[in-house]
Amino acid sequence: MIYVNFENNYVPLRCKISIVMQIDYNRYAREAAELLSRLIAVPSVSRDEKLAADLLQGQMEAWGLKTQRKGNNVWTISPDYDESRETVLLNAHIDTVKAVATWTRDPFQPTWEGDRLYGLGSNDCGGGLVSLLQTFRIISDLRKEKTADGSHQPTDYNFVYLASCEEEVSGKDGIASVLTLLPKIDVAIVGEPTGMQPAIAEKGLMVIDGYAHGKSGHAAREEGINAIYEALDDLLWLRDYRFPKVSELLGPAKMTVTVVEAGTQHNVVPDVLHFIIDVRPNELYENEEIFNFLCSQMKKCELKVRSFRLHSSSIDASHPFVARCIAMDLKPFGSPTLSDQALLSCPSLKIGPGQSSRSHSADEFICLSEIEDAIEKYLKILF
Repeated sequence: MIYVNFENNYVPLRCKISIVMQIDYNRYAREAAELLSRLIAVPSVSRDEKLAADLLQGQMEAWGLKTQRKGNNVWTISPDYDESRETVLLNAHIDTVKAVATWTRDPFQPTWEGDRLYGLGSNDCGGGLVSLLQTFRIISDLRKEKTADGSHQPTDYNFVYLASCEEEVSGKDGIASVLTLLPKIDVAIVGEPTGMQPAIAEKGLMVIDGYAHGKSGHAAREEGINAIYEALDDLLWLRDYRFPKVSELLGPAKMTVTVVEAGTQHNVVPDVLHFIIDVRPNELYENEEIFNFLCSQMKKCELKVRSFRLHSSSIDASHPFVARCIAMDLKPFGSPTLSDQALLSCPSLKIGPGQSSRSHSADEFICLSEIEDAIEKYLKILF
């Protein structure tokens, strides 16, 4: 029988899960919350995350983690990395949206009220950011423990922890800019706020610009071609069409016309109408497939896609990580909101502390108890 050293006592390797259970989660959670408080105090709106990345990288190195960095993305790799093992990416983002006007507190002043820590980015995605970092630290420390014969504990995976930037804007200098610098990733855990329930599928996003063209003229005379009238039939079709393939997890693919712009003044027939379509594909459709279909249905309007890169993502319900979630009585679901999962080519699971309903809202908060619970659950899923 193999034994491992835990708190100067040798215990059977089969007790590894019980070792995980004996970790002082509260201490790690308080360390995580203290780091998060410092991050809240450093504004990190998308594309302006340098100071937050500096702070996080400094703390990671103070904890003995060897870091790498590109731009405002910071990561660390398991010190015992072995290319023969599969690699798990632990990812969360450091950037935030801009604070809405209805905050009743200073969004950059971390404020504790009981169990709650208020501050911009505390819930989205600070809770997942610091919880996954503590999870990486704990796993790394456990691996340093030696067995009775002097060898290190065996393990199934390599781990990479990545704090990425520009997630809120799906920016080119965010996660997509560093994926080629990481080891090959086989599966990812993305720490977005889900109440620590596993999102095993996520809708994608495609933004399409539509244009109808007419001819300007004086509104008082029978002249010109009104671009608004030219667009009407196509806009009504977009309103009424329903995609036939419905996902069990994500429901139907959805599209919504969210912006319409036309005209310059009341007495000029508009010669151009511009509209924007927000498309949320489920995992049963490719973005290119939907775009080509929409183009084929337009009578008068021209469509131009901004990007195809934000695809719907999913992980097989039979994956070991999902099976462990189910064994823990967690409930897999499909998420309508977008994350950096859309830019990953590997299977990915979205799970993190906090609630999606708090994201992008005034007086955002995370609970210390949620961070502690997240660290414990992450370890049970991964270790």
